[in-house]
Amino acid sequence: MTFRPTTLERAYELARSGACRTVGDIKAKLQAEGHERVQDRLYGGSLTSALRKLCVAHYIAPEGDDTPVPAATEDEDAA
Repeated sequence: MTFRPTTLERAYELARSGACRTVGDIKAKLQAEGHERVQDRLYGGSLTSALRKLCVAHYIAPEGDDTPVPAATEDEDAA
């Protein structure tokens, strides 16, 4: 039997991987991997804020991509 992480577990893996710049990137990758009801499973201000902070902390821009990574603000944390 092959183990597949839950949508939430995989979201955190992606956020820490350095491959996702935004929570939207995480959601797109999850959908591409075949996870169902991604929007429902990754809903809520606290969860979105935590994933956003991990993306900002771990994102590694591809060669030649000079797009700045927006820092998480206190206002976003309250959302």
